[in-house]
Amino acid sequence: MSNKPWPYSTPGIPDDMFTRGKIPMTKEEIRVITLAKARLAPEQVIWDLGAGTGSLSVEAARLAPGGVVYAVEKNPGGLELIKENSRRFGTGNVVPVAGEAPAALYELPAPHRAFIGGSGGRLEEILDCVMNRITPDGRIVINAVTLETAARFAVPPEGWRCEMVQLQAARAVPTGRVHMWQALNPVCVITLERWRNES
Repeated sequence: MSNKPWPYSTPGIPDDMFTRGKIPMTKEEIRVITLAKARLAPEQVIWDLGAGTGSLSVEAARLAPGGVVYAVEKNPGGLELIKENSRRFGTGNVVPVAGEAPAALYELPAPHRAFIGGSGGRLEEILDCVMNRITPDGRIVINAVTLETAARFAVPPEGWRCEMVQLQAARAVPTGRVHMWQALNPVCVITLERWRNES
């Protein structure tokens, strides 16, 4: 087996392999679905907004060789974790970006894919910026933990298709001599892409 921390080509790095601290992190099971919905490919430019620990950025960078992941995070502690986790997994194509979206986005190259995690209550401004900058075949994947955020996409933005899936995972954890199910918080994964004329 390789000496790399995660020698496999598949996503789904276990949560405990990342340095986390007290910064929020997208859990492994949610991360795998989020990455699948993004449809990543080599040489893409990817934005990870509200990158937290960088777990999603690291996994995306591994799936987009030759591409660049801009991990935007306003928390200085989070930025240090992004750097540490990127070093740990050898993803030199993760670029930490200090700042808050959307202001931190205007100098970045246009993305092929964008992940939106935390929005700091500025989701509409962030969406407006991303939708105006993303490439014509781009995809936006939003992880919503509140009903209010998910409900905002009941009517998709004009000209965009919206897919929503609500995920609820539970892990078996040892409790004495048996195992009990421990639920993770439900997350709604929302995917946006432009309507295309199929004719």
